[in-house]
Amino acid sequence: MPEIEALGASLVAVSPQTPDNSLTTAEKNEIKFEVLSDAGNQVARQFGLVFPLADAVQSVYQGFGIDLPAVNADDSYGLPMPGTFIIAADGTIRLAFVDADYTRRLEPSEILNSLRELKREKASKS
Repeated sequence: MPEIEALGASLVAVSPQTPDNSLTTAEKNEIKFEVLSDAGNQVARQFGLVFPLADAVQSVYQGFGIDLPAVNADDSYGLPMPGTFIIAADGTIRLAFVDADYTRRLEPSEILNSLRELKREKASKS
């Protein structure tokens, strides 16, 4: 976080959970950045990230006591794939990383390198 902030950027998570559930998750995990609620996966849908859970997977969730429609306030049983995006001040997406395998994430060093490049470009325009 300090390196991201030193480069003039902010880290924000976007979750399909309701605001109350997002807050509970953030507090439980001691998250130090803002977590926004994407009710109904509206933003995730715009990014093409939402996939429907198969009926068998829905049953597994229910078997574990996870009431996805209640947590997300959306009865579609859709979940977003995790993605990492660097969005410039002008709204341009400068880096996008999405992998259907939720265990694969973008290396923090790649995020920092992209932010450094964005900062260099901004400084050269000044």
